Amino acid sequence: MIRDNLGSIMSTIEQFTGLILLSGVDKPGITQELFDTLAPFSISIIDIEQVVISNRLILTVLIALNPAHEKAIEDDLQACATRLDVDIATLYAQTNTSSISTKAGLLHVVVLTTKLLPEAVANVAGAIAEADGNIEGVTRTASTPVTAIEFLVSGAKQEALSASLSVVAATHGIDIAIQPSGNLRFGKKLIQLDVDSTLIEQEVIDLLAAKAGKGQLVQEITESAMRGELDFEQSLRARVLLLKGLPESVIKEVQSEITLTPGAKTLVQTLHRLGHVVTVVSGGFTDVISPLMNELQITSFRANKLGIHNGELTGEVLGPIIDRAAKAQALHEFAAEESISISQTVAIGDGANDLDMIAAAGLGIAFNAKPAVKAAADSSVSAPYLDSVLYLLGIPREAIDSETN
Repeated sequence: MIRDNLGSIMSTIEQFTGLILLSGVDKPGITQELFDTLAPFSISIIDIEQVVISNRLILTVLIALNPAHEKAIEDDLQACATRLDVDIATLYAQTNTSSISTKAGLLHVVVLTTKLLPEAVANVAGAIAEADGNIEGVTRTASTPVTAIEFLVSGAKQEALSASLSVVAATHGIDIAIQPSGNLRFGKKLIQLDVDSTLIEQEVIDLLAAKAGKGQLVQEITESAMRGELDFEQSLRARVLLLKGLPESVIKEVQSEITLTPGAKTLVQTLHRLGHVVTVVSGGFTDVISPLMNELQITSFRANKLGIHNGELTGEVLGPIIDRAAKAQALHEFAAEESISISQTVAIGDGANDLDMIAAAGLGIAFNAKPAVKAAADSSVSAPYLDSVLYLLGIPREAIDSETN
């Protein structure tokens, strides 16, 4: 009987909470001083969050306490506020102390934009509420070269939330990605990249065509194929046929003209350092991209092979064509080789021949893509920085900087 009564009393004490909000100019020692003040009391910490914005500190702490100690804690906290020259506000209540860490079905909503406006944030919050979601936390994960804001949301279904937020993204021209919370979000992943206009800024076939004086004609065929208006294999063979007779030496010339997309090297290096696998598939040519793959230390890649005879391009493509179906097949095969679930893969591309691998991946990302690709992808990146993809994967700017500095 005594044991039962004690349990009941302890349950009541644990449900009586105090919310402490400290704000002021940031300086060393504030956090230690606050918790030194709380240390003599019989309390436990339920939740804590601290953020510094423009040298202003906001520190919130949720504690469980004996209601009989409320006045003494309040007095000591006000004395602490005077010593530190900060503001401390408190709120005590009988409340449910369930922690966010115990909640299931949490979703991470990442917003990317080069300029974040209040109306966009309001509409994101409204869409979350419309999907019956509650914002449990908001964190800025990057401020340059894009702003990345991550909302942690409870109570919403991913499909409903995605439908609501897609309208917001289109209206405000921002990029939004939604991923379930949990260990898998930060588990080992395979990230597969398209090459032309994704990993690099150019279209290799266009560079080769310029050497043959057929640039305009080939570019028109390329654009039509990328819009999905032409069968990729037929269009590729037609374009390569226009290169017939070019000297083999143009391959080295084109290699020297290739430039990586801004942030591409940072993306690959950071993913490698964090233990992820990076693979590449291209509708271009191994003859051209092989040195780049060696430079980036990417060992798993597939592309087409140019026919070469007596030092000249034959106008043929050797072997099977790497088209949209082959790109998806490569994703599955590379993932199997690395013992990575397809749900833990990410596919990034910009054109119609990337659609199958984007659909097959656990997370499909359209990078500065055609409208049809944006519509089919789980998320998109509109800023011209490929390393922005890292924010969609939950990797903050600090983790990226530690690689590049």
